[in-house]
Amino acid sequence: MPEQDELVLATIKKIMPYGAFCSLDEYQNREAFVHISEVAPRWIKNIHEFLHEGEHVVAKVYNLLLEKNQIDLSLKRVTPSEKKLKLEMVKRTRRAEKLFEVSVSEAKLSPVEALVARKKLVTKYGDLFDALEEISASGDEALKDLKLDRGLAKALVTICQKSIKQAKAKLKGLLKMQSYEANGIEVIKKALGALSAPDTCQMTITYLGAPRYQIDLVAPDFKTGEKVLDEIVGSLESKAGKNTSVSFERIKEEN
Repeated sequence: MPEQDELVLATIKKIMPYGAFCSLDEYQNREAFVHISEVAPRWIKNIHEFLHEGEHVVAKVYNLLLEKNQIDLSLKRVTPSEKKLKLEMVKRTRRAEKLFEVSVSEAKLSPVEALVARKKLVTKYGDLFDALEEISASGDEALKDLKLDRGLAKALVTICQKSIKQAKAKLKGLLKMQSYEANGIEVIKKALGALSAPDTCQMTITYLGAPRYQIDLVAPDFKTGEKVLDEIVGSLESKAGKNTSVSFERIKEEN
């Protein structure tokens, strides 16, 4: 079962005047339902103008009744950035599964051996694609202590380094800070000066004119970038104190 507020990939199976029945692609085609009121942010006269049978959509789980095995989805509650991020994650997952499958085939492992190896990679790195990215970047070092089959280890390093390039994600945001302290300017300068990004990211802050600042971040991927931006805003709110207002709005996402 998916979790409350989780973003899921669904396929429209049957459209009714009051909503649509879907299958959840990532949950063994488990059935879910989208009520017509959750399809779009405005009144809908004809649901067929918005949905088509066989269409793949990104939806949010907004109502989950485990005791009734009921999953209600919403399309209108999914923001454009959430949709983009989800589709990128789905693409990553499918690519990772394919590369791992090719590596297993080349190493001639049994399904059970492949399952054990996959579990070891996911346990260490949290995600199969993250594991393959690390293998691409670090080679044999990434597989240290995992005790994988030698043939699989060799195939993974060869295939990952050939197929996975170290991509970069660029994120921008508009930061607004206003301090109501007597030394407000110094408070803001000190808070901004204390900001730092992880070694895997590059961050620049540009003054646009009080109280506006632009934050530019280059991260290994959008998932990491989003997390770092959230941490930056949280850090500012903590360091600036109660008498300083902090707001942040994403400007644009680009590959």
